[in-house]
Amino acid sequence: MQPDQQDLAEKEADHFLGKVHSASETASVALPPMIGRIPILDVEPQVQPFNGRPGLWPAKASTGETFEVSATVFREGHEMLAAGVVLRDPSGALEPLVYLSEQTPGTDRLAAEVTVGEPGLWHFRIEAWGDPIAHWRHDAEIKIPRGQDVDLMFKEGSQLFARAARGLPAGKERSRLSRLSRELLTRTRPAADRMAAARAPEILETLRKHPLRELVTTTEWLPVVVHRERALYGSWYEFFPRSEGSSYDLPGRLGVHSGTFRTAMKRLPAIADMGFDVVYLPPIHPIGTKFRKGPNNTLDAAPDDPGVPWAIGSRDGGHDAIHPDLGTIEDFDAFVSYAGDLGLEIALDLALQCSPDHPWVTEHPEWFNVRADGTIAYAENPPKKYQDIYPINFDKDPEGIYQEVLRVVRHWMDHGVRIFRVDNPHTKPVAFWERLLGEVNEIAPDVLFLAEAFTRPAMMHTLGKIGFHQSYTYFTWRNSKDELEEYLRELSGDAAKYMRPNFFVNTPDILNEYLAHGGRPAFEIRAILAAMLSPTWGVYSGYELIENVPVRPGSEEYRDSEKYQYRPRDWEKAEREGRSIAPLITKLNTVRRAHPALGRLRNLRFHYVDQPEVICFSKRLSETRPESTARGDAPAAGVDDTVLVVVNLNPYQVREATVHLDLPALGLDPGQHEFVVTDELSGESYQWRQANYVRLDPHAQPAHIFTLDRSGPTSPLRSSES
Repeated sequence: MQPDQQDLAEKEADHFLGKVHSASETASVALPPMIGRIPILDVEPQVQPFNGRPGLWPAKASTGETFEVSATVFREGHEMLAAGVVLRDPSGALEPLVYLSEQTPGTDRLAAEVTVGEPGLWHFRIEAWGDPIAHWRHDAEIKIPRGQDVDLMFKEGSQLFARAARGLPAGKERSRLSRLSRELLTRTRPAADRMAAARAPEILETLRKHPLRELVTTTEWLPVVVHRERALYGSWYEFFPRSEGSSYDLPGRLGVHSGTFRTAMKRLPAIADMGFDVVYLPPIHPIGTKFRKGPNNTLDAAPDDPGVPWAIGSRDGGHDAIHPDLGTIEDFDAFVSYAGDLGLEIALDLALQCSPDHPWVTEHPEWFNVRADGTIAYAENPPKKYQDIYPINFDKDPEGIYQEVLRVVRHWMDHGVRIFRVDNPHTKPVAFWERLLGEVNEIAPDVLFLAEAFTRPAMMHTLGKIGFHQSYTYFTWRNSKDELEEYLRELSGDAAKYMRPNFFVNTPDILNEYLAHGGRPAFEIRAILAAMLSPTWGVYSGYELIENVPVRPGSEEYRDSEKYQYRPRDWEKAEREGRSIAPLITKLNTVRRAHPALGRLRNLRFHYVDQPEVICFSKRLSETRPESTARGDAPAAGVDDTVLVVVNLNPYQVREATVHLDLPALGLDPGQHEFVVTDELSGESYQWRQANYVRLDPHAQPAHIFTLDRSGPTSPLRSSES
């Protein structure tokens, strides 16, 4: 790099970092031109672009995911142009160019949908060019019918088609364009016939595959990191292994008998049968004894109270150890292996905090904050106090802390863990996570991280940008139609390029007021919403049993919370007595697996309903690629899958409404009068149209989950609800 170029680069970098130069320092500095011959501006998707430069972090996609690429493209005067997007896969091979088309006439905003394949770092770029043949055709179709410059227009067209032919290898397509070039000069043929020949489908198809391009302008290659499918799609089930197989020893309270990995293995087949993909385990490490919490967060724990799993560390070890009550590392390996045999992945909690008994407290006291009285500061979120937990100060020996955490993560990776649910990542430096996730990605790109960050939007979004594969969300607190639609438009819109939601309906910490008061219908409604709205959703164990008693009125904490005590459940008895919604959960996961449209996020569309407590949305996945490719043949058509969901959000009362459908969003012709929908929950089919009456009883069936039959009715159908 030349000295003046280096100086300019340094000043631009300083500007990005917020440094300011005096006028005398910058007066002679000229920024390089940013505009190409054909301007291509505001390219999306990008994550945090700066000063015309590519985004700081790559946009995200998952294997097989389709997403939109767009840009503002225009040029001077009335000259015609065209533009397309090219994908480059991780090996460097180029995908066929896909044409961009204008989204709204007159805006110059062009877009196209592209689909990525294998995991790895992909790139895309926009190409724009002058299209002289399109410009000629536009002028010729105006002038020639009016008898203006007829011979001149045909001569210019002939020259353009001859140029296009010379750019092709010998063969049928080259001969086709050469023949047309000669035909345009044949005065014995009527002008209308010659113009029709220039518009022939085979000519248009040849030019779309091999356009005549002038003034070609390209953007830089922009990154898109593609992760494996589980980064976007999956069904999670959280449970405490210590509760599965725990038993009562003393009248009225639990004894010291903890469940183990071996007893917890007995629960895995039922979880798999419900259709879950991921089993998430809270911390499985030794638990401290100092300041141990008792039932319902009391400070007077009895000797046989097990403590909070997030108070990690004791004389038995720290983050790389197994709680001895749960078994050995060999038992854990057997648990992971058995889960894999059932098609389940294990997600392990990564909670970077310590109990006062953790080995780090004595081995690395410099990692913690010391208060004025000489004691180590425990965790607080006033007025909440966590006396049994010491937070780590990541600015004290940051390199030592980083290397130890990396060692812990790699330890569990070596024991089959490929997913980590990170506890409270927003209370640790973002730069720490960016480094850790980046290094793990280089070592094992299949390893995924979920951010449990119930915090302010800026932090949640930034964690997604710097590398977290998924994020907890505000879904738990979005219950009205307006709240849901507004939030889901955000998540499925611009945020989808860097943040993937995981819709947990509840957690050990969160029993939402809607669930606490709404009874079984509320639990069913929220499960339907989570499973249908988000590609990834999850439940915390006990949800299927309608556990909804708070520790006190108005609290989101569970009474007798499993965080502080064992909680054995008689699953079979609940099933026999009809107290379980496991059959509904199973049905939801079955529908999800049968319909790939539900495995996507960006395809969510809402439909108008004239009742404020009834919501309607759809997801459509069309794998038919556009035929407007400019290089190579278009891929063969694929599946066209559409799911339409209508939900009564009121868990107490019947609601009636008229649903007004956006037919194009369903892949239907706007003029289509009738089509068939089949309810995946009830099995009934209906003959629907653009506007439809619905009646939903939360105590019988609070929702419809429709699939569309595009072939039309084949048997007598109901045309309305009763």
